[in-house]
Amino acid sequence: MKTALLYADNLTSKDEIAKAAEILKNGGLVALPTETVYGLAADALNEKAVKNIFVAKGRPSDNPLIVHIAEFSDLDGIVSEITPEAKKCMQAFWPGPFTAVLPKTEKIPSVTSGGLDTVAVRMPKNDIAREIIKKSGLPLAAPSANRSGSPSPSTAQHVIDDLMGKIDAIVVSKNCDVGVESTVVSFAVNPPRLLRPGGVTAEQLKQYIPDLVIDAAVLSQPEKGAKVASPGMKYKHYAPKADVTLAVGDKKAFAEYCNTQNADLVICYDEDVGLINSPTVSLGFSADHKKQAERLFDTLRDVDKKGYKTVIVHAPTTDEMGLAVYNRLIRAAGFKVVQL
Repeated sequence: MKTALLYADNLTSKDEIAKAAEILKNGGLVALPTETVYGLAADALNEKAVKNIFVAKGRPSDNPLIVHIAEFSDLDGIVSEITPEAKKCMQAFWPGPFTAVLPKTEKIPSVTSGGLDTVAVRMPKNDIAREIIKKSGLPLAAPSANRSGSPSPSTAQHVIDDLMGKIDAIVVSKNCDVGVESTVVSFAVNPPRLLRPGGVTAEQLKQYIPDLVIDAAVLSQPEKGAKVASPGMKYKHYAPKADVTLAVGDKKAFAEYCNTQNADLVICYDEDVGLINSPTVSLGFSADHKKQAERLFDTLRDVDKKGYKTVIVHAPTTDEMGLAVYNRLIRAAGFKVVQL
């Protein structure tokens, strides 16, 4: 398959946006930028198109997809109920990196919802993504635009590396701002449950959902065979080919541990650099979780490019966006965690 590269830095790129929308209307696959990561989009109501997402990604078909919309009115016909708490969160965080899981209508195919009676919906903040949705006139199913299991794509080059020749088009645009996928909350249960942390933090959510429950799978591996309601919960995910170990502890304990392991690379924080004998790369200051999120997937992809075989990562704290970074790292490590 020949993959078209459509260059669209802003809304003046009307021809490229129109081409992307036309491909989607015709049942094709288009990788497009969002504020979180690049998404691989298809018509969410077209079963064949959605199935092609799984083929291109090599993704298990029991994993639900997130449906992307451009306007609040696009929810009509997609969800059968919007709870008061869901509405408050939508008004607070849309457009933005927030996904609501709600009861679906029959209009949403089973392949899009992963066989569940719910659907995950979000309104991206990225102007180009929303304009493509508007021009297509479709709700778009759009998981991350990478080969399944590998680190998510925060740049167009990441998508080119993974999916060139496997999809119809890639919208080449600016790098993603948030760097990790959206926060996912299920409103199909009471009290609402945080299924995946992201750019909207648990602390922010609790302003509107005081009784918010953080799902156990956020910080640990789900039970074998469990049916999951959100992408990124079930499988080893976001992972480089290297053997990754996540180490939890203060900088002194972390440095002592690393200096006994002789890893090919240590991913750490600015405060750790100089204390560790192995080669290091920093995600930023230990307290700057936003910067860590921005750098995370690019750093994990670099692990493969440079051929590292063994990697130790210093676990972040789990406050604010640190919870999202930790969530991605335990999956990148295949849940191999060392408590120091």
